[in-house]
Order: sequence, then structure tokens, then C-alpha cells
Amino acid sequence: MNAHEIDYQIFGEEMQYVELELDPQEAVIAEAGNFMMMDDGIKMDTIFGDGSKQNEGFLGKVLGAGKRLLTGESLFMTIFSNEIQGKKKISFASPYPGKIIPIDLTRFNGKFICQKDAFLCAAKGVSIGIEFSRKLGRGFFGGEGFIMQKVEGDGMAFVHAGGTMAKKELQPGEKLKVDTGCIIGFTQTVDYNIEFVGGIRNTLFGGEGLFFATLTGPGTVYIQSLPFSRLASRVHQAAPQQGGKDKGEGSILGGIGDVLSGDNRF
Repeated sequence: MNAHEIDYQIFGEEMQYVELELDPQEAVIAEAGNFMMMDDGIKMDTIFGDGSKQNEGFLGKVLGAGKRLLTGESLFMTIFSNEIQGKKKISFASPYPGKIIPIDLTRFNGKFICQKDAFLCAAKGVSIGIEFSRKLGRGFFGGEGFIMQKVEGDGMAFVHAGGTMAKKELQPGEKLKVDTGCIIGFTQTVDYNIEFVGGIRNTLFGGEGLFFATLTGPGTVYIQSLPFSRLASRVHQAAPQQGGKDKGEGSILGGIGDVLSGDNRF
């Protein structure tokens, strides 16, 4: 099934949203919770999976949707269709501060691999599936486990990055070392593996984890400066703990506690 051709425009800086223009009978699919606003005349339906394989039987659709559970997503997705005459617009918002990245799958040979929670929305006809790791070490220590998402087809898809996005074009054999949580996604030609940081001091006191992700070209890689897990960890550390007060603001122990916990440095 060929994906619908949709026009789009991205608005905002730190908190972005993407506005899609749907011609009559065009549609877009999205994860639950990403919808922002839409013109009157667009119909919303909840479907099994991504709706890209309409010719499969009910059992095939259930099995296909069930694979999404392995990536931590819902069995269902939402499809928004323009069923009247005239062009209509619909918008989807980023879930936290960062950038929305348009992915033209025709430029990447029909496939893009991304982290499990990066997908925002796509043209109807684009398939949202799972990508299993073939390497044991990557599965255990790669930050994303054995499973990542894959977006396949010939249409437009949109993924979300936390903070600022960096795009790297790797040449054949060129290697890039990345924090495992900072990967947004990469093209299918990129080899993804992990590498031990090395050194006792680096391992125990470096504060960067035990492993790097290593991405080897050729191909395109997208990196984010602020993974949501890192943002959530900082918020949790700064929040008052149950049964006590926050020692980080205006107290004698606050500064010492921050130094001991690594939040401040000499």
C-alpha cells in the first residue's frame, strides 16, 4: 500500500508542533496522546495497529498489533481522515521540550529505525513495526534492549527528539560513539553496537554508564541532547522525597548534598 502524500509545516522552537494538510480522502496515523487540534470535517477512528495491511484477516491484524506491546506501545493507534471536500489541517504536538524531525522514507530506502518512544505520527500507509537486535550485548546493555521501532513505507513520518537534535552523515567505516539514551534513530545501513567504556575510574566515577553506543557508517544518524529518561531523572532527584523536605533549596545541607550526589562539582 502506497502511503498518502501529505504537506506539512513545523511551528515553534523549544515546544514544537507539526501541522499536516490533508486533501480529500487523505489520512494520517498517530500514537495516542499526540493530538493537538484539527479542522472540522476530519474523522477520528481507533484501529488495531497502524492500518497499513488492510488485506490481512482479523487474526493477522491482532498479531501485528500485538507486536507493538513489545515496544511498550498500545495495541491501538488513531487514524485521522479527511472525508469531505476541501483541504483540512490537523496538528500534533511534541510531548516534551525538543524538536520534531520529518523523515521522508523514500530518501532512506523505505526504512528508518528509531527508539521506542520517538514516533509521533505518519501518513496513512506507513507501517510502524518492531526491530529486533541480533546482538546479545546490544540487547542487554544498549539502553533500548533487544527491540526498537522501525518505520517502513514510502511516505512521510515524524519523530520527536528531546532538547536539540544533531544530524550526522557517517561515511563508510566512520564510527560515532554516543550515550545509549541519546540515539533518536538511524538508517538501516548503519551498524549499531555497544562498546565498554573501559578503565576502573571511568566505570566507577565517570557518571556516564558502563557502555557507549557505537554507530558505524555509512548512513544517517539522529542524536538528541536531552533524552526523556535523563530529564525525568533530574526532576525526580530535585523533587522533595516522601516524608521529608527538599534539602536542595535554601538549606545548609543543600549545597553539600548536591556535591555528594554529583549535582555540583568543585
